[in-house]
Amino acid sequence: MSDQRRVAVWRDGAAVPVPADEPVVTAFDQGLGRGDGVFESVAVLHRGTPHLDAHLARMATSAQLLELLDPGPAAWRALVDAVLADWPDDVEGVCRLFLTRGLGEGFPPTALALLSPVPAETVRQRTEGIAVVSLGLGVPADFRSRAPWLLGGAKTLSYAVNMAALRHAHAVGADDVVLTSLEGRLLEGPTSTVVWAADGTLHTPPLETGILPGTTVARLFERAADDGWPTVWTHGTVDDLHAADAVWLLSGVRSAAVVHTLDGVARSDAGLTARVRALLAH
Repeated sequence: MSDQRRVAVWRDGAAVPVPADEPVVTAFDQGLGRGDGVFESVAVLHRGTPHLDAHLARMATSAQLLELLDPGPAAWRALVDAVLADWPDDVEGVCRLFLTRGLGEGFPPTALALLSPVPAETVRQRTEGIAVVSLGLGVPADFRSRAPWLLGGAKTLSYAVNMAALRHAHAVGADDVVLTSLEGRLLEGPTSTVVWAADGTLHTPPLETGILPGTTVARLFERAADDGWPTVWTHGTVDDLHAADAVWLLSGVRSAAVVHTLDGVARSDAGLTARVRALLAH
């Protein structure tokens, strides 16, 4: 397994490759002890990262929201190059970039890159589709935009709730989750953005709900608009998803996973998934 993984850490102004099983952070790192950090997951195709710019921009925004010192795009690119140096051209990968507060005040942040093959389960969900359950997040849809301490819109390391939601989905026989607000408005998936097609238009929840700004949905909406497919940010509900022509969960590595079952109810995609995937394919 170790020959299928790559790690690089930022040390003394340089990207340093290290063995995949070598420790790279101290037990006192605040990213480990408190989840005090941010991250991005970047798709690797043919040893390249075609959408890296969007992820680095979001990383910088997340770091700013947490008041973390971001080493900057040049450092991240050096880390990515370090883990990609001997990566096989025919292996699809996921490169995870991590930035933590390190040891805290007066110490440099921890910045590192991890590269590994895309899991088979991710590929299966991308190709076969997913069963999804809706779960409440327990906050009003407009609250996080007025509460900066909740870090709405930041991709933080504090993913315990996200992972618990996915475990619950698996326990009830589903693959993934659509989170909803206290009043029943659509938010996002634990690791994805919700998109649905209805009345000839692509819809996704607005960012003022505090959801993460999805890089994949941004790319899809830009290309859909160029292709003559209208797009809109909508305060939708689970009922809207049931009534939609098609529903997808979008993420950088999995791309567009079509929802074939929602809360136990089978649904179709009206033949639209091929169009979505074509728009995201280049």
